Amino acid sequence: MILRKWQSEIIGRYKAICLKHKKFILKAPTGAGKTILASEIIKKFYKNKKIIVLCHRLVLLEQLEKELSIEHKVKKLGISEKKISFKDADIILSTNLRSQDAMASIISEADLIIIDEAHRVSPVGKAYKQILDIFDENSKINSRIIGLTASPERRTGNQNDQLGLTFDAIIDCADINSLINENVLVEPVYKPYFIHDLNLNHTEIKNGDFPISVLSNAIIKSSMINYAASIYSKERCKVKPKPISAWFCPDIAVAEKTLEEIKTKNIVSEMLTAITPSSDRKRILDDHHSGKLEALVSVGVLVEGWDNPNCNIIVHLRPTLSKVLWGQSVGRGLRSSLNKDKCVVIDVSSNWSTFGPVENLKWDLWSHRRSFMKFKNRFNWIAQQFDENEKKSSFFICEGKNSSNLRCSYMYKKNLYKDHQCPICRSSACIDIHKEKLLDISVSDLNLHGMFFDRVPRISKELKSSVWQSLERRAWLTKNIEELTFLIFCKSFYYVSGEKTNSESEYWDLIINAEISVRKFLISKNISVIKQEDFSFAAIADGLLLGKKVRTVQAHYGIFISGQPFENLSIKELERKYQKALQVAERIIIMGCHKKEKLPYFNAELELSS
Repeated sequence: MILRKWQSEIIGRYKAICLKHKKFILKAPTGAGKTILASEIIKKFYKNKKIIVLCHRLVLLEQLEKELSIEHKVKKLGISEKKISFKDADIILSTNLRSQDAMASIISEADLIIIDEAHRVSPVGKAYKQILDIFDENSKINSRIIGLTASPERRTGNQNDQLGLTFDAIIDCADINSLINENVLVEPVYKPYFIHDLNLNHTEIKNGDFPISVLSNAIIKSSMINYAASIYSKERCKVKPKPISAWFCPDIAVAEKTLEEIKTKNIVSEMLTAITPSSDRKRILDDHHSGKLEALVSVGVLVEGWDNPNCNIIVHLRPTLSKVLWGQSVGRGLRSSLNKDKCVVIDVSSNWSTFGPVENLKWDLWSHRRSFMKFKNRFNWIAQQFDENEKKSSFFICEGKNSSNLRCSYMYKKNLYKDHQCPICRSSACIDIHKEKLLDISVSDLNLHGMFFDRVPRISKELKSSVWQSLERRAWLTKNIEELTFLIFCKSFYYVSGEKTNSESEYWDLIINAEISVRKFLISKNISVIKQEDFSFAAIADGLLLGKKVRTVQAHYGIFISGQPFENLSIKELERKYQKALQVAERIIIMGCHKKEKLPYFNAELELSS
């Protein structure tokens, strides 16, 4: 088998990776060929060895069985099996919940365990905990666990339920942009629309996302489905060789309404859900793969493990706070195939404006309990796309009329088109997203960045070291949360490393190490931080500007400690420190800090006793 460049590189590095790590994730985009890589690793390094492959869905299990059976002797574990051994196969496949007791009996014998969709692995959840515990206690010295995923992030605020506690490292194997350049994947072409009558601003968040029932009702009452079908009917004529689409819906009610709307346009379409009978499922997927079925409307079954490289249009009808869900679903359309040169992504759910293009997503290996809330602002990503020259957002929402006499509502970047005209309807009527205050932020990390790098090096030079070092105790003796926020950010900037990192795991190692240092400092000074609902950029700005909420001593002391690294580091190192310091400070403010704190990576009582 001819391997892709990134696969060959990982094969070449595999022994070195195993020498350094016992449990690690291999991260590569959807469609990159992670299953083929796993098969090649088994073939090259585990001949006549004992291997277990785990995944959480039957469709994934079947896909892996098909791929691995080409060159390996494979046994799929049945649901009712009570005993199992490696006598009949080199590789045993199982879902993580199938006959766990039977699976537990062979963990200690395994030379390699591969876990597909590894972002689902929880060190505390019942699905994997028993397997992980047995492996940690009884595995062979040379045995390894490999996780495979395109999105190494868990949507949880529980610090005992983080990927960093299960895996030693995340190995970056390939990224979407490089695979597009190598023609392994095709370029996504985004068509983002803002649906004016879908209002989720006051929706109560449950389990880190919009509740499905609330979301479903809001979508059905809005014009979202009508918009999606109308836009699709135009975009389907612009792809080749012919349109084959996947539609992502939050529940069956929305899917049924969507299917009804699509069929009015005489488009061959069907619906697929978790309760679709297996015989119908196979027929539907086969018809979709061949192009006999153009539009496949789905509920929760195509996000992971589904593979149709001929799919060239993704339609997203599910607003979400989950970056993983957004990235996984769009990735399903990026696989390359004959004569396919792009994948059109029709987004009527504001996920593009919230998270940005999937090829530029960054992953949080450690999340705090409120980390998902920034995505409730449906223009979160656009807020980051800042025009430094004009000091304003550079994105518009078109207010012109489309061919159906509805608002066009296309989101597009300023200055790309003559007279700022909308590329869809050619109207010049538009809303500047920043001017209309749709971003819902007073001070963002973008204009804060300018303040910080302008004021800190300049003001800190005027502060005498001997004076301000002696004022440390006075500066921290405060109950004001704004002052604590400012000082914790400044202390984080002082502690955190500015070194360049080569992977998300290295990046987060530096952040956690700096967080530990700040927490040690706080408890050593008997300083407690009460958990906050939000992280205030305004508090940091107030300290930098010598404003009203952060008093003079605290403001000057914070600037003094922040200014010290400016003397010896390059601007690139300082930039990296700044970005990491925001992460550290936000985690401490949102999670809180006290002398009885017990986190997986920091035990305050042990620290105090030592």
